Amino acid sequence: MKRSEINAAIKGALALFSEYKISLPPFASMTPEEWARAGGELDEIRDNMLGWDITDFGSGRFDEVGLLLVTLRNGNQKNTEKYPKPYAEKLMVVKEGQVTPMHFHTYKMEDIINRGGGNLMITLYNSTEDGGLADTPVTVSVDGARRSFAAGSTVRLAPGESITLTQGLYHRFFGEVGCGTVLVGEVSMCNDDSSDNRFYDEVGRFPEIEEDEEPVRLLCNEYLTGELR
Repeated sequence: MKRSEINAAIKGALALFSEYKISLPPFASMTPEEWARAGGELDEIRDNMLGWDITDFGSGRFDEVGLLLVTLRNGNQKNTEKYPKPYAEKLMVVKEGQVTPMHFHTYKMEDIINRGGGNLMITLYNSTEDGGLADTPVTVSVDGARRSFAAGSTVRLAPGESITLTQGLYHRFFGEVGCGTVLVGEVSMCNDDSSDNRFYDEVGRFPEIEEDEEPVRLLCNEYLTGELR
């Protein structure tokens, strides 16, 4: 991805958050220069990858296959002694027709919440023992109501609605075309993108960045203590 594309996505997200009167924590406003000066007091942010996260999943087509996230809080599955927090929270911006590819989580259970805007469309499959797509009915909780769907069904979440996604449940989501950008919330067990995501098709996670302009914000995989990547 080009840095200009990442910058534009961040500016668009900030405008959307402002529209919905959502304020972000201070670390989400830090400049690259501030990160370069920051010391160990911000290790929790670095170690648990809080902050801005933008990916095109290796597609090269962010508007079609991609996602913008802001991780607001997170524990650490691999270091519970230092970071005992067992939960995470994210905001996500999903454009019309912008797909997050089919995947499930081995450890994490999550609630996906449509906080406002358009409709969020989520396609569901149970997984098989070898990581395939099962041809069996899917049973989920939608705002506390137990509902069953045929394998491969796409559930529509209107603003205010949510769904609970359990471990091993494949899901693919996108914004319904013609209904506008979706502001999505995620409340979950702690998140670990390095080991807990199983994508049905192989995808990239963090993009290689073409530096065609200066970053307005660093992504969560870009900050290191006292220096920039």
